[in-house]
Amino acid sequence: MIFDKLKKFGIVFDSPEVDCSPVFSSGDVVSGRVVIELSGVSKVDSLKLHAEGFAKVHWTESRSAGSSTAYTQNYSDEVEYLNRREVLLQADNGEVTVLPAGRHEFPFSFQLPEETLVTSFEGKHGSIRYWVKVKLHRPWTTVKKIKREFTVIEPIDINTPALLAPQAGTKDKMARAWYRNFGQVSVTAKIDRKGYTPGEVIPVFAEFDNSTSRSVVPKAFITQTQTFIARGTMKQKRSVVATLCGDIVGARCRETWHGRAIKIPPVGPSILQCRIIRVEYMLKVCVDVPGSSKLCLELPLVIGTIPLHPFGSRTSSISSQYSVNLEWLRMAIPEQPERNSVVTEEEAEQRNTVVLQPAEDLSGILERPLMAFVQEFRFRPPPVYSEIDPNPQPFNMRPRCMTC
Repeated sequence: MIFDKLKKFGIVFDSPEVDCSPVFSSGDVVSGRVVIELSGVSKVDSLKLHAEGFAKVHWTESRSAGSSTAYTQNYSDEVEYLNRREVLLQADNGEVTVLPAGRHEFPFSFQLPEETLVTSFEGKHGSIRYWVKVKLHRPWTTVKKIKREFTVIEPIDINTPALLAPQAGTKDKMARAWYRNFGQVSVTAKIDRKGYTPGEVIPVFAEFDNSTSRSVVPKAFITQTQTFIARGTMKQKRSVVATLCGDIVGARCRETWHGRAIKIPPVGPSILQCRIIRVEYMLKVCVDVPGSSKLCLELPLVIGTIPLHPFGSRTSSISSQYSVNLEWLRMAIPEQPERNSVVTEEEAEQRNTVVLQPAEDLSGILERPLMAFVQEFRFRPPPVYSEIDPNPQPFNMRPRCMTC
């Protein structure tokens, strides 16, 4: 049978990274070859290639139409980013092509659109995927199909004025319970810029003013918000990707963070240019007030792919020492749903204690081979990051109660 003569049918990309999904950006040339191995002489009608790229979202919601009636509402949408067809083998006169036994390679090459594509992504209610599909048509047999995905990463350069601008804010609230005021709590926070890359450390400068009669606990979170849009309806999934827990601030006392460190784990970059899928990050500096709702100050973040230039920083921030290159970022794209690298906000709330560990020395991070990082981050979830204050205060400079 003809089917039995097909020993191998595969797609091989021209990529220096062996056994790894190739990574491209807008305007890059995607090249490779289709490999066919035959155990005997075979006839082939055609060999066709189809390259596609789509952003797709889908979810369902249950609706009630009465006390005993319910129905399911479906929401879905898609955006096409790539659609390219190429004929690799087909006789001009419509006749079949006879291939002898052995190995046959059919090269292909096409250029990705020059306009901005969207970074590959895998989420709970949607995805952004790119792939190459090849169909082998033969007489009197079913069409043989093969498909292989590739990754697209759109560069986000954090060395721009908008992403180098400091982010700061102040927020306060009155702590109340059962019509009783316990006093005011305020938080002021600042970070040196808006744009960071995975692996960097964000120094958080903050002041917590507790004028209440109760102790409060300051915390900081890096959150990821995935937004899926279809038919004018939005579906969101929020996760906490990094946490930092401070010391208890006593009643009528003040606490100051002089650059407390929170580390960005290997996460995907921000996605801001897709019509139906958005991935956004936020640094939340919060205060837990017993018996009252939480006070949270939000500072927007953009996770990029091009790290901070050593001469482009307006400060000597320690975060510039931990910049990573594009190769490391590739290991986080697309996201792996089964990796337990993030937790929900509810789970983060249950983690009231954090084990303090010495800050990692990442100064030689770029000297290690790339494959060492691939193995480390592909098969092991990142740890729960918790850093010791890189600028500890002397004993005589520690915060004092305002009543002292």
